[in-house]
Amino acid sequence: RAAAAELLRMRARVIMGCRDRARAERAAREIRAEVGERPDGAGELVVRELDLASLRSVRAFCHRVLQEESRLDVLINNAGIFQCPYMKTEDGFEMQFGVNHLGHFLLTNLLLGLLKNSAPSRIVVVSSKLYKYGEINFEDLNSEISYNKSFCYSRSKLANILFARELARRLEGTGVTVNSLHPGIVRTNLGRHVNIPLLAKPLFNLVSWAFFKTPLEGAQTSIYLASSPDVEGVSGKYFGDCKEEELLPKAMDDLVARKLWDISEVMVGLLK
Repeated sequence: RAAAAELLRMRARVIMGCRDRARAERAAREIRAEVGERPDGAGELVVRELDLASLRSVRAFCHRVLQEESRLDVLINNAGIFQCPYMKTEDGFEMQFGVNHLGHFLLTNLLLGLLKNSAPSRIVVVSSKLYKYGEINFEDLNSEISYNKSFCYSRSKLANILFARELARRLEGTGVTVNSLHPGIVRTNLGRHVNIPLLAKPLFNLVSWAFFKTPLEGAQTSIYLASSPDVEGVSGKYFGDCKEEELLPKAMDDLVARKLWDISEVMVGLLK
C-alpha cells in the first residue's frame, strides 16, 4: 500500500494486484484521497485481482494485463506470507514456498515479453534478511517430509534471491534489470501467524513501535529500485536501505539457482 501510494505520487500508473478485492478497493480509495487527484490526469491507481496462492489466478491476472496494457515499466514482486502453520496452496504447494517463490516465478515469466518490449524496464523482488537461515533442499522442496515454519520462510526468501540472480543472468542485454532487496522489520500484519503470549504483547507492541520501520520506511528500497536513476542498468544485485549489500555464498550459487529455475518451471507448468 505504501509503495503504491508513493509511486502514484510520482504520477505513475499503478496496477495493484491483490487477492482480496474489497480490501484492495478500500485501500485504493484511501490512497487516492491521501495523494489527491491530479487535474492533468497523470497518475492512476488500478485494482486487479491476483492471488499468488493460485496459479490459475496468476494466469488470469497476466492474461488481462497483456490484453489491456501496452507497456509495463516495473514489476514489483511483493506478496508474502510469513511463518504460517503447514498448509497448501490451491495447486498443492507448501504455502510459503508456493506464494513467496512459485507464484512470483510464474507471474514474472508470463509478463516477461511485455517487460522486454517496454525496455528499459525493471523487476524488483522483495526478499528478507532471514534468507540467511534457509537452505534449498531439492529432496523436499514442498516440505512433504518435514515442516518448520521458520525454516520454510527463510527458504522461500533465499529462493527469491536465487530467482532474481538467475533471471538477471538470462536477461543480460535485453534492457530489463532485476534486483532483490530486504525491506527491514516493518510494522505490518505480515506476522499475524506468529503467536505472542498474552502477557508479552504489551512489551512486543512497545518494541515494535520503538524499533520497527513504518510501512512507508519499509517501502523505500522497493520505490528506489523501481524508480531511481541511480540504479539504471544495475542488475542482479541485492539491496537494503537503498544501498547494495553483500550476500552469503549460498545466495550466489549459480548452479543451485539454475537447478531451482528448472524445477520451478516444471512445478508451475511452464515446462512438462
